[in-house]
Amino acid sequence: MADTLKLMAVLAHPDDESLGSGGILAKYAAEGIETSLVTATRGERGWFGDERENPGLETLGQIREAELRAAAAALGIHSVNFLNYIDGELDQAHPAEVVSKIVEHLRLVKPDVVVTFGPDGIYGHPDHIAISQFTTAAVIEAASAASPYYRELPPHRVAKLYFMSPTRNLLDVYQFAFGDLVMHIDGVERRGVGWPDWQISTRIDTWNYWRTVWKAVCCHQTQLPAYHLLEGLPEEKHRVLWGCQTYYRAFSLVNGGRTVEHDLFEGLR
Repeated sequence: MADTLKLMAVLAHPDDESLGSGGILAKYAAEGIETSLVTATRGERGWFGDERENPGLETLGQIREAELRAAAAALGIHSVNFLNYIDGELDQAHPAEVVSKIVEHLRLVKPDVVVTFGPDGIYGHPDHIAISQFTTAAVIEAASAASPYYRELPPHRVAKLYFMSPTRNLLDVYQFAFGDLVMHIDGVERRGVGWPDWQISTRIDTWNYWRTVWKAVCCHQTQLPAYHLLEGLPEEKHRVLWGCQTYYRAFSLVNGGRTVEHDLFEGLR
């Protein structure tokens, strides 16, 4: 095992790294873990202002990339890379192409632990679901010498893969702040339901890093009209938001069982 442990987050949009996994990224960077981020899109459709002032996909993508890089610097993320897909179109991308790109990053960086969205996409977001599926496939392919993807580098075997698994309490706080969180996909309403406690394999204490995470969140200036609604929440709700991040251990080559972990690197240290 290398001297420096490595954590990679593979996510869909700018701000996923801060709101979704900011606590663990800040915590492990502060502990000397090498953290990296792969983001599928530049969030080109995430405009919350007057639609007449929308700068358009390309320009907004450039703005949001700059915001993400500033947030990554605040979180101590070692490297940031994009897969260069358009916001809202990731689930329509060719699977082999996306998987190949993620395999490339896995073999280049050689992370011990990978974190991505769960199969529910938190609240059914198609891009979140797609990156979960693509990342899971890429972790498998990156370890295979027989894989047809990115043969320029030797295989790399990820030791642990985690899915983000927000609790019902966490989703309730977001709903308290933002109102009804619903997506209409193919004529069907999708909402987050939260993961039951018995499914959560891993709970990471991140309360000491909430100021760092909030600094990263505030880098996403184009999104702040929505995020400022979080700022005035009472302390007990802030503790739900930032105090603990929960995950489902999709697989591990180094540990198992029903005991709840408190470290993504359990079995690797």
